Amino acid sequence: MSGPAGAGVEAHADPRRAARVVLRPIASPLPLGFLALAVATTAFASVQLRWIPATEGHTVALGVLLLTVPLQLVACVMGFLARDPVAATGMGILSGTWAAACLATLASPPGAASAGLGVILLCSGACLLVPAVGTHSKLVPAAVIVTSAARFAVTGIAELDGGRDWATAAGWVGVALGVLSVYAALALEVEGTESRTVLPLGRQGGSRRAVEGALDDQVADVAREPGVRRQL
Repeated sequence: MSGPAGAGVEAHADPRRAARVVLRPIASPLPLGFLALAVATTAFASVQLRWIPATEGHTVALGVLLLTVPLQLVACVMGFLARDPVAATGMGILSGTWAAACLATLASPPGAASAGLGVILLCSGACLLVPAVGTHSKLVPAAVIVTSAARFAVTGIAELDGGRDWATAAGWVGVALGVLSVYAALALEVEGTESRTVLPLGRQGGSRRAVEGALDDQVADVAREPGVRRQL
């Protein structure tokens, strides 16, 4: 993956020929973001499924706030630098939502439901559908985002309803999301190391060309991308 590092201009009569766009290769931030997601969703699921006491919820929230939130924020920033608005948007929404969930948990008694948090989670779940649609050419990452949206939605309903059944359902969705996130991170990590697809990611269309295509395929439209063109 690569991102624009800057642009230099040579004196020339034709400005279209004078502009020079410099690309800087960077590593994919998605494995980092997906592994951080796996930690958060599995840790909160362990409380929802009563694998650990509800009194441990504050410890889980503090751990996720210090580990998952900053790592996904880094993945968000690097996603923008890598010219991947879908990955960047998804990671940004995930980071902010986990931060809200952690702070609400820390401010509430152990095991207490919060209608306010429920509304935030439902809204975040709906917002995640936007990057999910945008990443349809990468089926496995798209599945991670869609499952994250479902996880937030079911947890939001549990917070509004206050019943154990919804909380249990949210916990199992969270476990499934954790497994899917680890697989996606592993597949992307191996792909980045081997410079080829080893574990299936469901790449198709432009996403497949991004890995298997030539350099010309990657920079053909760079002049029309945000950060190069004059307006977003």
